[in-house]
Amino acid sequence: MSTKRAEKEAKPVDFESAMRDLEEIVERLETGDLPLEESLAAFERGIALTRSCQTALKEAEQKVQILLKKAGEPVLDDFDNDESQTG
Repeated sequence: MSTKRAEKEAKPVDFESAMRDLEEIVERLETGDLPLEESLAAFERGIALTRSCQTALKEAEQKVQILLKKAGEPVLDDFDNDESQTG
Protein backbone atom coordinates (compact mmCIF):
# COMPACT_ATOMS: atom_id res chain seq x y z
CA MET A 1 0.00 0.00 0.00
CA SER A 2 1.40 3.39 -0.94
CA THR A 3 1.93 6.11 1.64
CA LYS A 4 -0.54 8.44 -0.09
CA ARG A 5 -3.23 5.76 -0.07
CA ALA A 6 -2.61 5.06 3.60
CA GLU A 7 -2.90 8.78 4.38
CA LYS A 8 -6.15 9.01 2.42
CA GLU A 9 -7.57 6.04 4.30
CA ALA A 10 -6.47 7.51 7.63
CA LYS A 11 -8.17 10.87 7.03
CA PRO A 12 -11.54 10.77 5.30
CA VAL A 13 -12.56 13.77 3.23
CA ASP A 14 -15.66 14.59 5.27
CA PHE A 15 -18.08 13.34 7.90
CA GLU A 16 -20.36 11.63 5.37
CA SER A 17 -17.45 9.77 3.79
CA ALA A 18 -16.26 8.65 7.20
CA MET A 19 -19.74 7.36 8.07
CA ARG A 20 -20.00 5.45 4.78
CA ASP A 21 -16.58 3.90 5.34
CA LEU A 22 -17.52 2.99 8.90
CA GLU A 23 -20.76 1.34 7.76
CA GLU A 24 -18.84 -0.70 5.17
CA ILE A 25 -16.36 -1.82 7.80
CA VAL A 26 -19.14 -2.89 10.16
CA GLU A 27 -20.81 -4.89 7.38
CA ARG A 28 -17.53 -6.62 6.53
CA LEU A 29 -16.83 -7.44 10.17
CA GLU A 30 -20.36 -8.72 10.75
CA THR A 31 -20.00 -11.31 7.99
CA GLY A 32 -17.24 -13.00 9.98
CA ASP A 33 -15.49 -14.06 6.76
CA LEU A 34 -12.36 -11.94 7.16
CA PRO A 35 -9.11 -13.49 8.33
CA LEU A 36 -8.01 -12.39 11.79
CA GLU A 37 -5.35 -9.98 10.54
CA GLU A 38 -7.79 -8.24 8.18
CA SER A 39 -10.44 -8.12 10.91
CA LEU A 40 -8.02 -6.42 13.28
CA ALA A 41 -6.97 -3.91 10.62
CA ALA A 42 -10.62 -3.17 9.80
CA PHE A 43 -11.44 -2.78 13.49
CA GLU A 44 -8.52 -0.39 13.95
CA ARG A 45 -9.68 1.65 10.96
CA GLY A 46 -13.21 1.66 12.39
CA ILE A 47 -11.96 3.06 15.69
CA ALA A 48 -10.10 5.84 13.86
CA LEU A 49 -13.21 6.67 11.83
CA THR A 50 -15.36 6.70 14.96
CA ARG A 51 -13.01 9.16 16.63
CA SER A 52 -12.98 11.31 13.52
CA CYS A 53 -16.78 11.38 13.41
CA GLN A 54 -17.03 12.18 17.12
CA THR A 55 -14.62 15.08 16.68
CA ALA A 56 -16.55 16.42 13.68
CA LEU A 57 -19.84 16.22 15.59
CA LYS A 58 -18.36 17.94 18.63
CA GLU A 59 -17.00 20.75 16.45
CA ALA A 60 -20.37 21.16 14.73
CA GLU A 61 -22.12 21.31 18.11
CA GLN A 62 -19.71 24.00 19.30
CA LYS A 63 -20.30 26.06 16.14
CA VAL A 64 -24.07 25.82 16.60
CA GLN A 65 -23.78 26.95 20.23
CA ILE A 66 -21.61 29.91 19.22
CA LEU A 67 -24.10 30.90 16.52
CA LEU A 68 -27.01 30.63 18.95
CA LYS A 69 -25.20 32.79 21.49
CA LYS A 70 -24.52 35.42 18.82
CA ALA A 71 -28.19 35.35 17.80
CA GLY A 72 -29.32 35.75 21.43
CA GLU A 73 -30.96 32.33 21.50
CA PRO A 74 -30.70 30.09 24.55
CA VAL A 75 -27.79 27.65 24.54
CA LEU A 76 -28.65 24.04 23.68
CA ASP A 77 -29.32 21.63 26.53
CA ASP A 78 -27.54 18.30 26.64
CA PHE A 79 -29.43 15.50 24.89
CA ASP A 80 -30.51 12.75 27.24
CA ASN A 81 -31.02 9.52 25.32
CA ASP A 82 -32.47 7.48 28.18
CA GLU A 83 -34.93 5.01 26.66
CA SER A 84 -36.50 4.28 30.08
CA GLN A 85 -38.12 7.72 30.01
CA THR A 86 -39.81 7.17 26.62
CA GLY A 87 -42.11 4.35 27.57
